[in-house]
This record gives sequence, structure tokens and C-alpha cells, in this order.
Amino acid sequence: MQKKRDVFRSFLVKDVDYAGKLEFPIIKTSDKLPEKVVTFSMAMSKSLKDFDSWIVFYENDEKFERLWNNPKAYLERLKKFKGVISPDFSLWRNMPLCMQQWNTYRGRAIAVWLQNNGIEVIPNIRFNDERTYEFCFDGIEKNKTVAVGTHGCLKTKEDRLYFQIGLAMLVEKLSPQNIVVYGAAPDKIFKIYRDMGIKIIAFESEFSKSRKRVSA
Repeated sequence: MQKKRDVFRSFLVKDVDYAGKLEFPIIKTSDKLPEKVVTFSMAMSKSLKDFDSWIVFYENDEKFERLWNNPKAYLERLKKFKGVISPDFSLWRNMPLCMQQWNTYRGRAIAVWLQNNGIEVIPNIRFNDERTYEFCFDGIEKNKTVAVGTHGCLKTKEDRLYFQIGLAMLVEKLSPQNIVVYGAAPDKIFKIYRDMGIKIIAFESEFSKSRKRVSA
């Protein structure tokens, strides 16, 4: 009898608990905090020998789509690092809502599978307009650590406004103790949360670092 292909990667969410109307996997947030981060594409480079970092996915989806396509192929490499901030599949305001929900699910499914394989995980929260608030916080523990990416989200006044509103909703819904920020963390946006006692842990993006190297 021919074995059926698991095209939906159901093994990722075997025996997990779900939350929300869309039944996103529940992630148990790590109590550890990153001191260094590295992008997935850099982490997969054979030339990288320093594993004292957390892996982040704040880069073009095409650079980590392979993890969704064949997660088992990367598991042992990922285990060498300190932990993983869950995959950041794109959510665009002009993207059909069903695709935004699917991309959110994919990131959560990979995260919970990595966690169940012994990897420390901090959940990435990706939001855009108010439609995403109905699902983007589901399955995330309150009063813990979350991560957000600001690279590409603060370019225009409209982008900044959407980000600020979404971040405020995140704090209201999840009451995080710590927010890991990949990219710029300007006081105009984040000072209010620092003043509330939330620890903001910011890491400069690889794009920003590369711009500095070019201009140097």
C-alpha cells in the first residue's frame, strides 16, 4: 500500500493544544532571553561556527520557506543554537485575510514542533491592520516574552501608525514582561512601554548593519 504524503505537515502539530476560533497551536514561551541573534539564512551557512545566538526569521520569506517544506532536514542544526524566535511569514495589508491566517498558522506550527523537539522558543507576533487582531495573539502566553520585527514597518507615516496601533493592542492583550525587537526601536514608539516597566530588548537588523558597512 502506498504511503500517503503529509502535505499539510500534520506531524508538526501532533498532540498539541490549540487556542482561538482558528485553532492555532499554543506555544509555551521560553523564560530565557536572547543576548545575540542571527537570521535563519546566516545560521544555516556552513561557515558559521558560533552557535551562541537565537535564530530569527526577519528576512524575505524565500530565505526560510525551505524550513516549512522540509523541517526535519534542519532540526539538528537548529538545536545547536540557544533558541528560536518563531518564523515570521509575511502578512501584508493587501494580502487576502485567509493567506494571512495561513502564514500565521505556519509560523506557529513550526514553532511548537521545534519546542516539542527541545528547542527554546519565543513567539514572534506579526500583525498589520485591525483584521489581524482577531487571531494574531491566539495561542500566546500572557505576561511572558514576545518578539516583533520593525524592519520595513516604519518607512511611512501610514506604516508607523499601523505598527503603533498593533503594538498597543499586543500590550493590551498579552501584557508582556519583555518585548524583543528586531530592527529600530525608536523612543517615539517604545518609550511608553519602557515607562510601563516592559523590558525592550532591541537588535539591529542585518540590513542596517550592511548599510553601515557599505558607507564605512
